[in-house]
Parts: sequence; structure tokens; C-alpha cells
Amino acid sequence: MIRYFGKTKDSFQEVTNLESASWINVSPPFDNGELEHFAASLGIAPDFLSDPLDIEERARYEKYDEARSIIFHTPVINESEKENDPIFITVPVGIILCQHKIITVCAVENLVLEKFSDNKIKGFDIANEKLFILQIFEQTVLSFLDFLKKLNLRRSLIEQELYNSSRSEELKSLLRIEKSLVYFVNSLNANELLKIKMRRTDFLGIKDNTDYSELYEDIIVDNNQAREVAQLYTNILSGTMEAYASIISNNLNKFINRLTVVTVILMVPTLIASFFGMNVPLPVHFGQSNWTFFLIMLFSILFSVGLAWFFKRKDLF
Repeated sequence: MIRYFGKTKDSFQEVTNLESASWINVSPPFDNGELEHFAASLGIAPDFLSDPLDIEERARYEKYDEARSIIFHTPVINESEKENDPIFITVPVGIILCQHKIITVCAVENLVLEKFSDNKIKGFDIANEKLFILQIFEQTVLSFLDFLKKLNLRRSLIEQELYNSSRSEELKSLLRIEKSLVYFVNSLNANELLKIKMRRTDFLGIKDNTDYSELYEDIIVDNNQAREVAQLYTNILSGTMEAYASIISNNLNKFINRLTVVTVILMVPTLIASFFGMNVPLPVHFGQSNWTFFLIMLFSILFSVGLAWFFKRKDLF
């Protein structure tokens, strides 16, 4: 699906053709040959449009003739319903600059781009190419920070549940959060390196503009902060999962130890009863006494109590 946006009579709105558009947003689904036809109308190679649609595409920038391309990663909600998949993932977003137009390409619905298409960004000017790109970068970092807060809140709630009962469901949820954080750390690292390289080469041409340069520096600082926060949450979560895994293992060992002690204690009466239940003659007076059964029971009970006291003293029970 290709959507065209332009500025008419000082108002931002969606338009119907390429000529009057300043920003074109490209995302699936596509009709047969639609992407190739659109690339031909812009005079660019189809790879410029298809590369950002690859989920595994790395963050980079390149220039080809009059066209420039930037690919970076943004966070999105994972639509997969599998219980072992991460809650959030990151996907590439492509920004293509050609013919004085901005083309954004993403393989999924992107919350960052939706904010611009809904005109919810303060100071957004579709005709200002450089500011538009900087605002996309800024909103991407803010989106990372927002998702990180949600992940940390979810982690805290799961930890509270684990304090009451250590169940495998909570550990699986923590694993999903950990996978999301791994995506975030890797993508924020890649985005930071990309922005530093773009600043060094002045790829956006904002070196002489003080306001834009300061905004770009702030974006790099915020991206670095988001990366450090994601790494911190990853370390905390890894330590938490290791601690709870150790707690569960220790509780299991205690249970098995107590079960073993109980088995040993109950084995004594069974063993004594087995001896006297054998088909062999007993001593005359002992075998004919009315108190034989009670004596055997008393002896078994006393022996079992003695074993229980011994194990308790050794802190084994």
C-alpha cells in the first residue's frame, strides 16, 4: 500500500498522486508489480524499496546518483501468538530521499510513522526534509524508551507473582521480556553507530545549522541512554531469572531431602514387621504373650521417633 501526503493551503493532508506529494509512506500489502512500477516512477532501483522490507536488514545509509537511503530499526509489538516469542521486536525502516520527496518504507505497521500520518507531532512540517528526518529519529528513540518502561513494569509485576509462587509460566514470561530486550539492545547499538557515522560524514547536510545539529546531538545522547537502560534491564532480568532458577532448584532439593527422610523413617516399621512376619518360630514366651503385638509396635514407634529426632538435630528434616 502506497500513501501520499502533501501540504495544501498550509494544511497537512493525504493526497492522491505522486506529483503533489512531499512524503510517501510505503508498506505491505502490494499489488503485483506495484513496487517495481513505483520505483520506476521515482527513477530509483527497486532494491531501495525492497531492502527495508527485509526484517533482517542491517542499519546503514547509502547514496546512489541523486537518491539517498537510510535504514534504521524501530520497535514494534510482536503480532506472533507463540508463547515463547518476544513481546516486542525491532524492524527496519527505510527513508529514501529523491526528487525532493521523502519515501518511508516499513514491512509492518509502525507506530512512529503513524504519529506523523495522523499529524500528532508538534512542529511537524512535511516540507522541511531535514527536520522531518530528525523528528523520525527522535520519535523512534522515544518509542524505544516507552517500550522499555512497559517491559520493566511487566517484569516488576511478574517478580511480585514469583514471590508468592514460583511457577514456570512466570519464568516463560520473563524469558519473553529478555528476548525483547536483546532485540532492543542490538537495534539501539546499530542505530547509534549509524547516527554517529551520519554525523561524521554530514549525510543530512545539517552541519552549519546550529538548531538541527544540537537536536541531532540530543537524539544521539537519548539513543545512548536508551541503549544503556536496555542493557541495564537485561542484566537485571538475567540475574533475576538465575536467582529464581536457583530458588526453584533449592526448593526441589529440600523437598526431595524431606521425602527421603520420611521414607527412611517409615522403612523402620516396615522392616521390623517384615522380620516378625517371616514363617519362622519365635521364642516361646514372646510368641505366646498377649503383649507381643503392642511391644513390636512400641519398639517400631520409638525407633522411628529416634530417627526423626536424629535427622532433625542434623537439620535434615
